[in-house]
Amino acid sequence: MNVFDWLSNMDMPVVDKFDIAEVRFKNGRKEFFRNINGIELTTGDPVVVDVPNGHHIGHVSLQGELVRLQMQKKKVKNDDNIRAIYRIATPKDLEKYEELQNKEMPIMFRTREIIRELNLQMKLTDIEYQADGTKATFFYSADDRVDFRQLIKVLASEFRLRVEMRQISLRQEAGRLGGIGSCGRELCCSTWLTDFKSVSTTAARYQNLSLNPSKLSGQCGRLKCCLNYELETYMEALEDIPAVNQPLVTEKGEAYLQKTDIFRKMMWFGYSNEDQWHPVEAARVQHILELNTKGIKPATLLEDKLPDLDEGPKVLNQDLALMDQRFQNKAAKTKKKRRKKPKSKKEDGKQS
Repeated sequence: MNVFDWLSNMDMPVVDKFDIAEVRFKNGRKEFFRNINGIELTTGDPVVVDVPNGHHIGHVSLQGELVRLQMQKKKVKNDDNIRAIYRIATPKDLEKYEELQNKEMPIMFRTREIIRELNLQMKLTDIEYQADGTKATFFYSADDRVDFRQLIKVLASEFRLRVEMRQISLRQEAGRLGGIGSCGRELCCSTWLTDFKSVSTTAARYQNLSLNPSKLSGQCGRLKCCLNYELETYMEALEDIPAVNQPLVTEKGEAYLQKTDIFRKMMWFGYSNEDQWHPVEAARVQHILELNTKGIKPATLLEDKLPDLDEGPKVLNQDLALMDQRFQNKAAKTKKKRRKKPKSKKEDGKQS
């Protein structure tokens, strides 16, 4: 799993430099090791590290203050249990380690044959050889507990090495093998996801997803981890959506909930005797629920009362009535102007 050192461009004091480095091994497995010899390390350098009963080769993935933060996040104590980094791996060390890695695939095929012969209910996923060639770790997954004591005896006698059996979950198995998800991208568990959180079908219900196991399951056979990514956003949006556990009662009939658009805050209802769905805002649905609890039936899903039908023609002919009144006012004004004519000049002279 790739990492980005966002403190690489900052100059840190040499005296206070953190002496623990994060080392990455096969398939993204990471551990912390102490640089006791003060070796100048660069991200990506192959190093020989101390492991129980031997040594192993890994690559430096992180160093400096970010390692301190990673240890605090993963709750790893900075004590004497942290093993040491011996040196930077030489080309000879890398050649020997590459030869051992080439043996892993044939040994895995042979081990699967032995598992079938012993009739063990387990699935062998991967093998990791130790760099000194004295030990190999066999990763497997199983539904129940497996008695592999006879298997270890057969493997130790045939391959002449110490055998360690390590059981992993199906999610960890998918992370080690890798693959492409239904979204078209690499699996999250094999690229960046490190902590596996429990995923339940309630996350799919909150997001209005169809409870189809083939669509909700990932390559590991378990529910997809991405169901939890947007769950909090849906939970916040659902706070404004009322819970409709019974049909809405109106004078037109009972309306049943058909669909909910969480982010638009729209809810679609349909009457039992109709095929059409009516969109109603969530605030209006809450208002209807409050009316129903008081025993009040609104007229429709959108209106509490229907308009009076007697006022219909008046409303329709209101523009005509206004136009008639306008012309009547104009006619009255013209009559008044005719009655009040101005006096002529001759009449003014006679009076004088």
